[in-house]
Amino acid sequence: MSTRQDWAPKHITPEHAGVQVTTQGLREHLDSIDVKALLERHQALLFRGFGVNEAALAEVMPTLLPERLAYIHGNTPRTKVGENVYTSTEYPPEYAISMHNELSYAPVWPARLLFCCIQPAATGGATPLLDSARWLAELDGGIRDAFSGGLCYRQYLHGGRGFGKSWQATFETDDRAEVEELLAPTGAEWEWTTSNALRTRHVRPSTILHPVTGAELWFNQADQWHPATLGEETMGELASIVPADQLPQSVTFADGSPIPDEFVREVRDQGLALAVDVDWQRGDVLLIDNLAVAHGRRAFAGSRRVLVAMSH
Repeated sequence: MSTRQDWAPKHITPEHAGVQVTTQGLREHLDSIDVKALLERHQALLFRGFGVNEAALAEVMPTLLPERLAYIHGNTPRTKVGENVYTSTEYPPEYAISMHNELSYAPVWPARLLFCCIQPAATGGATPLLDSARWLAELDGGIRDAFSGGLCYRQYLHGGRGFGKSWQATFETDDRAEVEELLAPTGAEWEWTTSNALRTRHVRPSTILHPVTGAELWFNQADQWHPATLGEETMGELASIVPADQLPQSVTFADGSPIPDEFVREVRDQGLALAVDVDWQRGDVLLIDNLAVAHGRRAFAGSRRVLVAMSH
């Protein structure tokens, strides 16, 4: 993927497509194009003006997402609203969500993400997008070098009562054996505690190569897993109620050494500063290449409902 500064998602409207302003018009257009090739060329496609609502979303998803995935191993709170369709991250609206590639901390991640705006926020609430290759290129060379050895992600998932997500919600099952079957082929280390909590440990690279373009991409969530990006007040409050070994998530360098606070703040701030905002309109459908493009969320006020689904 190019790291040019003028990158933006490709906009597709009924006028551009030569079809009616309806969901049926969008379906007809999708049937006439090669979605895979178009996404490889542009990395993000914004279908605007087709009036897609929550009920009609199922009509267009099969073409855009050939095989919808469950949000297995996801670390953020969401509500499942349909067959592998979820609300976007349910995080207080007054806070931005920093740039990231979905499940980049996990051993398996989706190749595509689809977002659909059911209700845009009264103010704010844009979804920023960022060329992951450019993000990597713009980072300080010292940070890139420090991260080159990879990262170690640790999770503490309680068994039903506690801070953060439970392992049942994370893996969408109540069966320990099923969780172990999911973890076994991933190279993860895990242990069950006497209180029915689950600890996991994954070592992952900080960058990956895009399977089509070969470009090296920044592909990790170190800043989101590191307490320094929570702010000193929140860090202090969290330390007072949660033992360090029971933090829902934490991250170090692969060798276990700590990541300096200033490194993750630089990664977070650089990502949000470089991103291109998608200011939602009702009925928008956005398809992105989850490897080539990072996404986040701007702070907002008012009611906002954006749904998300993902696929290989």
